[in-house]
Amino acid sequence: MARKKFKKIYNYNCTITDEVFKTTKEAPNPEELISIKAYYELNPDKDDRPDHIKQKLTEE
Repeated sequence: MARKKFKKIYNYNCTITDEVFKTTKEAPNPEELISIKAYYELNPDKDDRPDHIKQKLTEE
């Protein structure tokens, strides 16, 4: 029987929203990581998401 491959999971915190997210790759600069929500708050001109997604997020 084959052994299950072990995958290391890294937990990181967003420096702005303090949101926790997981990834399977180690970040080279974990102190510079931000969440997608924080990125779009900092760069509203680069927000290319569809309108129905933007409306859903404003309702929350």
